[in-house]
This record gives sequence, C-alpha cells and structure tokens, in this order.
Amino acid sequence: MTRVSTVVIGAGQAGLAMSHCLAARGIGHVVLERGRIGERWRSERWDSLRLLTPNWQSRLPGFCYDGPDPDGYMSMPDVVAYLERYAASFGSPVKSGVAVESVARVGEHLVVRTTGGDWSAQSVVIATGHSDTPRVPALAGRVPAGIAQLVPTRYRRADRLADGGVLVVGASSSGLQLAEEIHRSGRPVTIAVGAHTRLPRDYRGRDILWWLDRMGVFDETTDDVYDIAVSRSQPSLQLIGHPDHVTLDLATLHRTGVRVVGRLLDVEGDTAVFDDDLVATTAAADIKLATLLRRVDRFAEAAGIPCQPAPPFQPHCLGFADAETRLDLAAAGVKTVVWATGFRRHYPWLHLPVLDGCGDIRHERGLTDDPGLFVIGLHFLRRRKSAFLDGVGTDARELTDHVASHLARVGAAVA
Repeated sequence: MTRVSTVVIGAGQAGLAMSHCLAARGIGHVVLERGRIGERWRSERWDSLRLLTPNWQSRLPGFCYDGPDPDGYMSMPDVVAYLERYAASFGSPVKSGVAVESVARVGEHLVVRTTGGDWSAQSVVIATGHSDTPRVPALAGRVPAGIAQLVPTRYRRADRLADGGVLVVGASSSGLQLAEEIHRSGRPVTIAVGAHTRLPRDYRGRDILWWLDRMGVFDETTDDVYDIAVSRSQPSLQLIGHPDHVTLDLATLHRTGVRVVGRLLDVEGDTAVFDDDLVATTAAADIKLATLLRRVDRFAEAAGIPCQPAPPFQPHCLGFADAETRLDLAAAGVKTVVWATGFRRHYPWLHLPVLDGCGDIRHERGLTDDPGLFVIGLHFLRRRKSAFLDGVGTDARELTDHVASHLARVGAAVA
C-alpha cells in the first residue's frame, strides 16, 4: 500500500486545479483518473459541442487561455488539449487508467482501493464533477419498445440516430442544442420543456457572460443567496457556444419548425402526455431574463461602460398559447427519445457515512462530515461558478487551506 498525504479522485478541471494548489503548498498528493485527463470531455460529449463559456473565461490556477480567439468557444478536443497542457505545465501527478473501487476509513487513515493498487491517505478530495450520471425518469419504462432511448452522454451526431422523428425531453443547454442539431439533420423534432433559464448570447454588443462576470454574479457565494438548496436546483443556462455568437432559444427553435410542448407528464401506450404549463414556464423565464437585463442596464450606466443601446425586450411566452398536450408517437413517426433531463451523482465506491437520502455528498462548501474528506467541482459548491472551468480555481485555493489545516491537525508532513 502506497502512503500519500492527499488523494485527489478525478483529473478533470476540478481535480487538476486542486492538484495545482496542493503542489503550490508543498502537499504530497496523487490524482487518480479512471480514464484519461478530461475523460468526460473526451467520451461523454457530442461531436459538435463547444464550451458555453468564452475562451477567456477558462482561467485556472496559474494558467489561462493565450490563443488567437479569446472570444470564441473551445471544441471538445480543444478542451482536452487545454487540460492536458495545464497538467503538464506543473507536472501534475496524474495516474491514468486507475479506477477507484472503494474509499473507506481505517483508523486515522482513508484507504483508497483502486484497480492500480491501494493508497493510504490522511485526506481525500473527490473531484468527479457535477455531471456524473444522467438522470432518466421512471416513465422511460413506459416508452414503446420500438422507440430507441438515449442520454446526451451517449449521443454523438444526428446521422447515427434512426430515421424518423425525435422527442427531446428537457430544454436546458443540452436539450436545446440537441433539438436544434437533430432538426437540422432533417428529422422532425419535438422538445418537451420544463423550467429553464433563458439568456441571449450577446447583449448590448458584448457576450452575456462578460456582463455577468464583470458584475460579479458568478462570484456570489452560498452566503449571498436566500436559499442555497433552491439556487443549486436552478436549471443550467440556455446558451450555445457557436462561432457566430448566435442566440439559441425556444422561439428560434419554434420558428424553424421544431414542435415545442410542455413538460412530459406520462406515456400512455403510444401517446406522450404533456403538461399545459408551457406559457407559464416560458413566462417565468421571460420575467427572470427581463430582470437580469435590467440589472445589466443599470450596471452599465453606473459604471459608464460604452455599449450598444438596449434592444426592445421580446417575451416568448405569448407564442406558445396553442402548444399541444398529447402526441401520438407512432403517428408522428417518433423513433428516438433523448433524455436531456439532467444529472445525478453516483458514489457506489464511497464507503463513508457522508451521503444523504438522495445519494449526494453532504457538505458545507466542500467540507464533509468526515474531517479528512473534501469535495470540489459540484454546482454552487462555494460560488455560482463552482462547476465552471473558470470557477474551480478559487474553490481549489480555499479548499487547499482546509486540507492543509486538517493535515496539520493530524500531524502529516507538509513541505
């Protein structure tokens, strides 16, 4: 068994940021990765996907984008290359192809058993990310047997789908983009819409994320919100990282011929049943967007930032008053259902009493009930940007302070 002060599980952006900060503090550690650096960016993303955040917003501890297109959006191979260069820049001790089989406490140490040998550590940082296991509702079992079902992590491109119609369930970032791409392939698409966060790609001549970054929205902490549980449950942003900086939203899909319906409630034989809540759902998104854009306007004025005039606000809710509530899947020729219904975390290898009733890790800003166990990279862990490529660094620096304090308490050697 190999002894080390800290084991980091996962070599994505969160694990690598943590590794950089641990190395800077002289804390001996190893990073265990079941696949390769940035494995999920390699094997669980579709071919055309790009980051939703601009390249300049890819800041990591001691590293930032220095290429020719700071306002562009990295493709998935670009992201992988970026993470590989980052790991190489400070010699991160990544062990690739090593799957964790269990983490358990044995006396004062945490024992991490893996396919590549066992490790004994005084602290463990779980950096396996927020988007772990696709969440598929139970009603998927009622979809007719002749209709294929898949999740976004298994989708690669539209020409690999069966000929015929496609029902996309979920209208956050992934669902919206997949509906648009599949529709462009010539397949008729229906998208079932739940709660969503509508955003324009650009506003007043600048990327909307430039405004949110400049305003400090992404730096808001768990202490800055009224109810952190509610904030953590908010849907992801409706954005697309397109080279032309286009805005993709439900109204755009509707104009191109995508059938937009309410939340999927049930499947009764060959019939999909949808809620009649589409107007209310889109109205709620309209209100949130209008409030945010007004906040941007006030900020721009107060800060004296030169920018284009504010365009007239265009609500979308009124365009969906006649949305269908039932769809005969056979008559519509639906051959595929894509479940873009979010993710859950899954820790079958974590043998410590730190999981809640839903299987998520109980934590307070990344600190768990076990004083040697930490977690990083989850949505709104410490800040709104905690799960972003751009956000893991600040969390990593702060968590490293806690790791160092813990190691000092248990008498571990830190250079």
